[in-house]
Amino acid sequence: MLFELKSVFQNDGETKELSYKLDIADIDIDGVFPFKTPVNVTAKAHNRASLVTLYLECGFDYVRNCDRCGEEFTKHMKMEFSHKLAQTLVDDGNDDYIETPDFKLELDEIVVTDILLSLPQKNLCKDDCKGLCQICGQNLNKGECSCDKRQIDPRLEILKQFID
Repeated sequence: MLFELKSVFQNDGETKELSYKLDIADIDIDGVFPFKTPVNVTAKAHNRASLVTLYLECGFDYVRNCDRCGEEFTKHMKMEFSHKLAQTLVDDGNDDYIETPDFKLELDEIVVTDILLSLPQKNLCKDDCKGLCQICGQNLNKGECSCDKRQIDPRLEILKQFID
């Protein structure tokens, strides 16, 4: 989505807002396509004392398998980002500002990059997920299993004879 920002750059105190849906269902993360619904994007550019700041608010459903129990879950995520905008940059190595030489900004690439860099490293269905039994593979969130959980170090196995 192209965001026209000429009026914002030229008028101190000016604000411009844009809302749209971005379909990123074709993005593959580790062999999974986790974005089943479009991302709701709200972009707002504000000029304050000749410094233009872009505020992004993104909401979407994130569908993954839990890293502990393997069950598929859907989590509604809401993310907020901000970027400083400049018409021209003196130094090409400056990552603090996004250059907008023609007062136009392509939002899609910025939104996708921000979202992908902010996704969680570990995907859990819930914070207190119990995972799977290491012996039988039972999902411990659905109930306990009858496996003997006492693990004996094989180096100390010979000492078990004294207990028995």
